[in-house]
Amino acid sequence: QVQLVESGGGLVQAGDSLRLSCAASGRTFSTYYMGWFRQPPGKEREFVAGISYSGGFKHYRGSVRGRFTISRDNAKDTVFLQMNSLKPEDTAVYFCAADLAFGGMTPDQYGYWGQGTQVTVSS
Repeated sequence: QVQLVESGGGLVQAGDSLRLSCAASGRTFSTYYMGWFRQPPGKEREFVAGISYSGGFKHYRGSVRGRFTISRDNAKDTVFLQMNSLKPEDTAVYFCAADLAFGGMTPDQYGYWGQGTQVTVSS
């Protein structure tokens, strides 16, 4: 099993940047495919970005491509989400997720979740 703890959320203005971190503990981090999801107020949880075990493959939802960058440091058991040019519609609780299977883009494909971190973008 793996335990996940997110950090780095906060209140920012449109156009600002934030970097989210997700620290993992437990089973070997490099065996997990990692994802970031978000849940906007009153909406369902949605995929944001995913990264493969060694970091060689990354994918994003269309609305964040070119603004957000997912990365991982397997030596530090941490995955990151660099968010630039933030927009009010990026406001959500952001969750880190992990699974042994490759490439999931829906919440039910991930077996492990962090508690979430709030990101609020004001206009």
